[in-house]
Amino acid sequence: MTHDIVVLGAGYAGLAAARRAAHNARRDRVDARVTLVNATADFVERVRLHQVAAGQDVGVHPLADSLDDRVGLVVGRAEGLDTGDGVVTVRVGGTPRRIPYDTLVLALGSTAGSGGVAGAGEYAATVAGLDRARALARRVADERPERVAVVGGGLTGLEVATELAESHPGLRLHLLTRGRAAPGTGPRGGAHVRRTLHRLGVDLSEDTSVAAVDADGLVLEGGDRVPADLVVCNVGFAVPSLAADAGLAVDGDGRVLVDATQRSVSHPDVYAVGDAAHATGVRGRELRMSCAMGLPMGWSAADAITARLAGREPDTAPFGYLFQCVSLGRRDGLVQFVRADDSPRPFVLTGRVAARYKEYIVASAYGGLRGGGEGQASLNLFLTRAAARRFTRRSGRAQYARVA
Repeated sequence: MTHDIVVLGAGYAGLAAARRAAHNARRDRVDARVTLVNATADFVERVRLHQVAAGQDVGVHPLADSLDDRVGLVVGRAEGLDTGDGVVTVRVGGTPRRIPYDTLVLALGSTAGSGGVAGAGEYAATVAGLDRARALARRVADERPERVAVVGGGLTGLEVATELAESHPGLRLHLLTRGRAAPGTGPRGGAHVRRTLHRLGVDLSEDTSVAAVDADGLVLEGGDRVPADLVVCNVGFAVPSLAADAGLAVDGDGRVLVDATQRSVSHPDVYAVGDAAHATGVRGRELRMSCAMGLPMGWSAADAITARLAGREPDTAPFGYLFQCVSLGRRDGLVQFVRADDSPRPFVLTGRVAARYKEYIVASAYGGLRGGGEGQASLNLFLTRAAARRFTRRSGRAQYARVA
């Protein structure tokens, strides 16, 4: 009997899972059918949304360009999940449709959250989604704001601030962050980020907590005000409630708790990948929500599903990081090489070389999902796991030496 694998969400992780599962099923001669469900007919390169927000027409591709006859596509929005009957309810063109599954992969991603900042949902723009990034670009073009405040000094906030500063040199940009900017970078990487912000004319306020957003700008926790004509928030996230509503085990943010193969710890016929999953890497450390982990999660889930269908034990090695990449405009960037646990190494790339490297990584991520790329998928999955294995062995020896 044909085994139905249904993947909800066609971001990086979901598209990777669907393509890989179909490839594996054909290779292993497993009688499986893969159906990919997505709210739109397009794949969006989410890692380019800061470019979209700056007015660039990039990062949107028809899903049909990435699929062949091995994967069926349903364009509709998932509205309900019945784990008892193994059915997903999807609204297709205004009509509810019930899609049965034997194995389900949840890859619905995440969207913006308030991050505890009052008024953020009402008054602040975000780049957490194509529509919102485009809306931000329209506001900048139509309203011509003089003062723009960007809240959040992580990689997304840095990319938004520098992209806007470079593409709209008349803007007065102010980047505010609760801790330090680029918190995952080492001293050299952090210094380059600060130099670039200064060169682009972006004011930086570190160790600054924003309490609220209103029509006139920001209110800091101490009561001081930062006036702004436009506020862009990059703090906090939210995930769809589908999994929690269906009774799956989730964390405090609603992300599905999964084992080392991306399988739900409470429902063995459900897997979760990307931002929808609470997954761990080396030393049990929670994996950072990123394309860098979304792709390996998708490939790993697909490998585990098809391995189990073929009667094999799936690989349970953890994932490890290789580097962090951040765009600082179109002509500058930072590549921070990291250990498997995501802690920074001394080595960095900066400037135009880093910008080109980042562009190569971004283009390769989509290129690997389009057409072929299964060999590259296997290589990338191997590298992330090899990094984790190597780090774990070294850490174990170091711990033994300290104890001895």
